[in-house]
Amino acid sequence: MSKNLILAYDYPLLGAFWTMLWIFMWVLWLFLLFRVIGDIFRDDSMGGWGKTGWLFFVILLPFLGIFVYLIARGRDMGKREQEHAKAQRASFDSYIKETAGGTGHADELAKLSDLKNKGAITEEEFQQAKQKVLAA
Repeated sequence: MSKNLILAYDYPLLGAFWTMLWIFMWVLWLFLLFRVIGDIFRDDSMGGWGKTGWLFFVILLPFLGIFVYLIARGRDMGKREQEHAKAQRASFDSYIKETAGGTGHADELAKLSDLKNKGAITEEEFQQAKQKVLAA
């Protein structure tokens, strides 16, 4: 075998620890970078020039740009994230209500039929209400 062949048992434990730490820090840095860039685009209170300036600063000087952004605007990042999550949830809930349920024609006709069967409305009132529901 060659002298330069490095096997797994030749790699020191502390070296493996440092390698894993650097990989973790690199992934953490990428996560933070994308989180800040997402926050820049998501912020509705900032205008186009402000977004462009921050994005330019974050891309050209990433370490300094990220740290300055977190110091200047980091406090409200969580609030913007929560507002975005609430808006998405409300949009999803309204979509589900429109699609799956709500007061459709069949539901209204069933209610009218129940009212007629209970004697709350007459046959003539039932027919008029039915025509209104079907015409809508």
